[in-house]
Amino acid sequence: MEARTVAALYEMVSGPVFLSAFFSWFIAQFLKTIIDVVRHRSRTSGEAVSTMFWKTGGMPSSHSSLVTALATSIGFEYGAGTPIFTLSLFYGVLIIRDALGVRRSSGLQARALNEIGAQLVRRFGIRYHPVKEVSGHTPTEVTVGVALGFFIAVAFSLL
Repeated sequence: MEARTVAALYEMVSGPVFLSAFFSWFIAQFLKTIIDVVRHRSRTSGEAVSTMFWKTGGMPSSHSSLVTALATSIGFEYGAGTPIFTLSLFYGVLIIRDALGVRRSSGLQARALNEIGAQLVRRFGIRYHPVKEVSGHTPTEVTVGVALGFFIAVAFSLL
């Protein structure tokens, strides 16, 4: 790798925008994993690792945390009047809206379809392949994620 490329990569990953976005996602997923382990949803270390890196839904919203940290740190770094801040702000609103609305609704619909499918299997012996139940977020999960992302971004931007 060229020295200039390595320097540019290092500059990116050591800057407050990257660090606040990464750590807001990581901390939110870590908290989600701890909550799942305490509630005994994750019973094995494999389930805990899966929750840490792949689980969507749950407390707090890592989607909301990441996009809030991204927009906040971009606002601090480049200014609230810049096009990149506007882009990150609307991107964040879109992601949060999706987590609250579309993904939550589709997850509830998938759960209902799977319940109907299970009844069809029991009553009539019809084969049914369950659909994936995508978890969205409750308003509380999103609010906690937004607060977490905001405060992490402020810390990385000001410290």
